[in-house]
Amino acid sequence: MTKWQLFRLLRRNNNLSLKRSPAFEQNKWAKLFIYFGAAVFALYLIIYGTAMGAAADGEAGMIISFMILILPIDFLLRFIFQTTPAMMAKPYILMPISRYTAIECFLAASHLSGYNFLWLAMFLPYSVIALAGGAAWGDAVCVTLLSLLLIIINSQVYLFFRTLVNRHVLWILPAIALYALPFSTLLADKSDKTFKHLLEALQDIGTAWWTVPFALCLIAALFCVNRHFQFKYVYEEISKKKERELKHISNFAAFNRFGIVGEYLKLELKSNLRNKVMRQRTIMSLSLVVMFSLLIAYTNIYDNPMMTNFWCLYCFAIYSVTSLIKIMGQEGNYIDLLMVHQENILAMLKAKYWFYCAVLVVPFVIMLPAVFTGKFTLLMLTAYMLLTAGFIHFVIFQLAVYNKQTLPLMQKVTGKGNFENGMQIAIEIIALLGPGIIVGLGYLVAGLTATYVFMCLFGLALVLTSHFWLRNVYTRMMQRKYDNLEGFRSTRE
Repeated sequence: MTKWQLFRLLRRNNNLSLKRSPAFEQNKWAKLFIYFGAAVFALYLIIYGTAMGAAADGEAGMIISFMILILPIDFLLRFIFQTTPAMMAKPYILMPISRYTAIECFLAASHLSGYNFLWLAMFLPYSVIALAGGAAWGDAVCVTLLSLLLIIINSQVYLFFRTLVNRHVLWILPAIALYALPFSTLLADKSDKTFKHLLEALQDIGTAWWTVPFALCLIAALFCVNRHFQFKYVYEEISKKKERELKHISNFAAFNRFGIVGEYLKLELKSNLRNKVMRQRTIMSLSLVVMFSLLIAYTNIYDNPMMTNFWCLYCFAIYSVTSLIKIMGQEGNYIDLLMVHQENILAMLKAKYWFYCAVLVVPFVIMLPAVFTGKFTLLMLTAYMLLTAGFIHFVIFQLAVYNKQTLPLMQKVTGKGNFENGMQIAIEIIALLGPGIIVGLGYLVAGLTATYVFMCLFGLALVLTSHFWLRNVYTRMMQRKYDNLEGFRSTRE
C-alpha cells in the first residue's frame, strides 16, 4: 500500500469513526455551528482583505507586513479550536505499518485543512484590488502564494508549541515571545523608525521570487520536527510511563468542618492540582484572568465605559466559563462510584459551586487597587462578582444535566474530542451573552449605577437560593441518569 492510498484510507477511517461515535448526534449540532462560524469568519476576512487592498494603493507586498498581526491571531484561533494530529493517530501506532506513517498522514492532512484555505477569503480580495490599483501580475500571485504558505507554516508552529504546552504549560511563554518579537522594536526605539523599517522590509520581501521556495523548504523542515515530537509524546503517553511520585500530600483538614461537602471540596482542589488536564486548564484560565485583570485595571487600553464594563465582566467570568463548560466530564471517569450513596452528586455540585465562587476573589483583589485610583467603583466590582456567582454559575450548572462525555484526567495528547448538542450550545450562548445583554439594557434604560444595584440584588438572590436550584439540577440529573451513565461509560478512554 502506497502512502497516498494509506492517506485516503486514514481519512476514510476518521470520517467513519465520527459517524460511529456515540456522540454523532451531538457532532451534527457542533458541525452546524462550526459551518455558521466559518461563514461569518470568511465574511470578516473578505471585508478586511478588501480594506487592506484599498489601503495598499497598488503595493502588492503590503499584506506581508500585516502578517505580523495576522499570524498571532491565527495562532490564538488554532489554540482555542484545533487539536493536534496525535489525537487521531493513537489507534494506528501499534499497527504493522511504519511507526511514523500515521503521524505523517495526519500532519499532511493538517497542511490541507480547510481552515488554512479559508484565509484565501482575505488574500484573494486583497490581490484583486491590488491588481486593479496597478500591481504586477507576478507580484500579486507571489504574495497570494506566500501568504497562504505563511498560514501553513503557522499551523506547523502551532502544532510544535501545542504539543510542548501539553507537556508543560510554561512552553506558552516562548510562543508568546516569538509572536511578540517583531513588536520588540517599539520598545527599543520609541520613535517607531525601526518598526517602520521592518514593515517596509517585509513589504519588499513579499514580492521577491525566492520567498515561495524558501517557505516550502521551511514547511518541510517543520514537518520533520513535528513528526518527531508528535510520535515521541504519543508513544510515551500510550506506553503509560511511570509518573513522578508526589513529594507532599496535603489533607486540607480545614474542610473537614463541612462534612461530605468538604470532602468534595478536597476532591475538587486535588483534581485541579494533580491531574494533568485539569491542572493545565486551571493554570491557563487563571493566567488569563490575571492578565486581563491587570490590563483593564492598570493600563489605558480599554478606557471607554463600554469596553471597561465588558472586560471587567469577563475577568470574573472567564475562569468559570472555561472550566465549568465541561462540568461532570472529569467525574465521568468515576461516576458509577458517585451513584453508590444517595445525594452524593448533590454534595459534589454544592462543593463545585462553593469552589468556583471562591475563585472570584482573585480578580476582585487584583482589580481592587483600581478602585482607589478612581478607574472602577466598589459597586461595579461587587456587581460583576455577584452576577457571575449568581447568574452565570446558575446557567452553566444546567450543563451538568446534559453533559455525558468523559474527559480524560491524565491524557493530554491523545484525548478524544468532545462535541456539543443543541441544548448544551444554547446554555453556553446564554451564559456568554446574557450578562452583556443585562448590562447593555440596564445602561440604556436606567443608567449604570441603577444597573449595578440590580445586578447585585439579582446575583445575590441566586447565590442565596443556590441550595434550591442545585437540588433542581440534581433531580433532573437523576431523571436522566441511565442515559448519562451510558454516555460516560462509552466515552471513557
